Amino acid sequence: MGEAKKALVTGGAGFIGSHLVDRLLELEYKVVVMDNLSTGKIKNLDAAAVFHHTDITQPAMDDIIQREQPDLVFHMAAQTSVSQSTKDPIKDVNANVLGTLRVIEASRRVGVEKIIYSCTGGALYGNPETIPCPDDTPIAPVSPYGMSKWVAEQYLDFYYRLYRLNFTSLRYGNVYGPRQDPHGEAGVVSVFTQAMLEGKQPQIFGDGAQERDFVAVSDVVDANIAAIYHGDGKSMNISSGEATSINRIFEMLQDITGYKWDPLHAPNRAGEVHRISLDSSNAKQELGWSPKITLKEGLQLTVDYFREQTGSPSTR
Repeated sequence: MGEAKKALVTGGAGFIGSHLVDRLLELEYKVVVMDNLSTGKIKNLDAAAVFHHTDITQPAMDDIIQREQPDLVFHMAAQTSVSQSTKDPIKDVNANVLGTLRVIEASRRVGVEKIIYSCTGGALYGNPETIPCPDDTPIAPVSPYGMSKWVAEQYLDFYYRLYRLNFTSLRYGNVYGPRQDPHGEAGVVSVFTQAMLEGKQPQIFGDGAQERDFVAVSDVVDANIAAIYHGDGKSMNISSGEATSINRIFEMLQDITGYKWDPLHAPNRAGEVHRISLDSSNAKQELGWSPKITLKEGLQLTVDYFREQTGSPSTR
């Protein structure tokens, strides 16, 4: 057997990244993690991963890639808040466009075999006419976040055409599951779950009729692993294909947790899509990928995780 390949995961101490790190280690890759810990947590990381506390916008990042010489780069580090992107679009671009370009250019210099990019499907297409929308739907972001993630994807395509730096871009739906941070602007599943288990009243922005495409983090990790060997030079949706309202998520979590009260309602947030679901049939064709975890199963796994973290047997 040859020497194990080395994978760099930017944002590897974060929600999705740490699950990917676990899987890569199981598959006997050497794993290097780069994370600024703005949202990631050291406790999420397996000690077998080499950790660098740095930011993708800083020159130190270039030095680390030069020193580590990874074979693969999974680029997950990003500014992920839609509302923050509308408040400070320049900061958003600095992380999501310039930071990504730094990663791409440093990867090109050391001869990285492939970059697997965590993009967004939920924020890329705006409010499309066709639901679920295929990945050739016209790009029409309604937030700076959606715009910056798309521009970064275009840079990957450019480097692929110009330098033959291989990539696959995975356009996620709303990813949820264990380790998702319920603080700040996080995924609605983790926010609701934490509040319900603590006996607090969850807050819904708007009327709750807005619909999202929820995909379990373990399914997203499967897609990243499949993209190591497939989907070269392609961008594709990674999703369930089902539109589920925020109100429905609230009801399903009520059933699982035993929470009995109604939610609070707050005004809609700027830059949010009203209705989205993604057609991931290209991922099935290109990667042999399709989601395995049903929404009900995934929500149960998430609640079980948060119960374990909080020591809460149930909420009444």
